[in-house]
Amino acid sequence: MIIVMKPYASKEEIRKVEERLIDLGLKPHPIYGEFKTVIGAIGDDRLLKKEHNLFALSGVEEIIPVLKPYKLAGREIKSEDTVIDMGSVKIGKDNPIAVMAGPCAVENAAQLLEVALRVKEAGASILRGGAYKPRTSPYAFQGLAEDGLKMLADVKNETNLLVVTEVLDTRDVEIVARYTDILQIGARNMQNFRLLTECGITNKPVLLKRGLCSTIEEWLMAAEYVLSSGNPNVILCERGIRTFETATRNTVDISAIPVIKELSHLPIVVDPSHGTGNWRFVGAVAKGAVAAGADALMIEVHLDPANAISDGAQSLKPEKFKTLMRELEPVARAVGRRM
Repeated sequence: MIIVMKPYASKEEIRKVEERLIDLGLKPHPIYGEFKTVIGAIGDDRLLKKEHNLFALSGVEEIIPVLKPYKLAGREIKSEDTVIDMGSVKIGKDNPIAVMAGPCAVENAAQLLEVALRVKEAGASILRGGAYKPRTSPYAFQGLAEDGLKMLADVKNETNLLVVTEVLDTRDVEIVARYTDILQIGARNMQNFRLLTECGITNKPVLLKRGLCSTIEEWLMAAEYVLSSGNPNVILCERGIRTFETATRNTVDISAIPVIKELSHLPIVVDPSHGTGNWRFVGAVAKGAVAAGADALMIEVHLDPANAISDGAQSLKPEKFKTLMRELEPVARAVGRRM
C-alpha cells in the first residue's frame, strides 16, 4: 500500500509512520516530493490488519492499496521514469539511447581491445563481454573467469568505456562487481532469487534479462527482488522468448517495450543479437526496438564471427556495426530520441 502524507508533513510525522510500518514487519520506502511525501509499505500486505489504523497517525492524508504484485517496479509507488546514472552514461528517459557492444565471450586481450576501440569509434558507450559463460553443454567453453574480468577492466581503463558482464553464481558476485560497472543476470538465472538478492546488495546497476519463457509480470517480479534489496538501479533487457517459431533463435517481443513503459518506471534494453540468433536480422530488430521506445541496445560484435568461440552466427563485424549505428540515427530522431 501507499501512505500519502499531508502537504508539508513534518520529518517527525514521516518518521513515526515509517517506525509503525517497521513494527508491523513491513519495509518503508519513502519518496519525497516538493509538497508531499508518499511512503510505500513493502512486504506482505496481510500483515496490515484492520486494527492497525494508520489514519490515527498524525500527518497521514490517504492510504492507497497497491494492486500489482510488484510494488517497487511498478508505477503505483513511483510514477516518474527511473534514469540509471553512471556518470559518463545515463540510461533512461530523455537521454541518448545507450549502446552496449562487444563479443559474446572474452577470448583474449588483443581481441577485446580491438573490438572495444572499434565499437567506441562507432558510438557505443558500454563494452559487453562474457567472462563467465552459461553453456548448454558442460564441455563447451565456459569463459576465462577472473582472467576475463581483468581483461575487461584493463580495456575499460584504456578506452573509458563502461563494462557490463554476466554473473552466474552468488559466489562470484563480489568479484564481478569489483571489476565491472553493470552486473548482468542472464535469462537462465532470471528467477535465481538468491542471485538477484546478492546482486541487489551490491547497489551496482543490474541488467536483468527476461527469462526464456517468462511473462512480463514474472520478469517484473524478478526485478522486485533486486529493488527490495535496496538497489534502485535495475535495467530490464528483452532478449527474445521461446515460442514455436524456429526461423530465429528466439522471438523478440517488441510489444514488451511499450507494455513495460506503461507498467514500470524502469528503463528497458533490447538485445537483438540473442533475440534473433542471426546477424542478418540484428539491424532490422534494433531499429524496431528504437522505434518502439527502447532506452538502450545490446549488440554482439566480433572481429571474425566465423571463428568466434561463442555465438559467432549472431555477431556483427565492426564495419557492419558502424553502418548500423549510422542507420539508427534517423530512427531515433523520428521518435524524439538521439543516439
